[in-house]
Amino acid sequence: MLAVSYSTLRNHLKDYCDKVCDDNETVIVTRKDEKNVVIISLEDYNNMMENLFVMSNQKNYERLLESRRQIESGETIEKL
Repeated sequence: MLAVSYSTLRNHLKDYCDKVCDDNETVIVTRKDEKNVVIISLEDYNNMMENLFVMSNQKNYERLLESRRQIESGETIEKL
């Protein structure tokens, strides 16, 4: 995770965008007397949103946990 000032980001925007997309880096943009912001790749954002959606439904979340438990305990069947 990188933290850069707004001015530094503005002067090197392409470089930081490349780091975010190519290296899966997260960039925190610090702003004087303002709230900070975070820059992440669209791929990371979409993954986060999908995870939030799946986990926001209690039934889906319980099924996911049960599936993980079955995998970890070897209770799976291989389909050919």
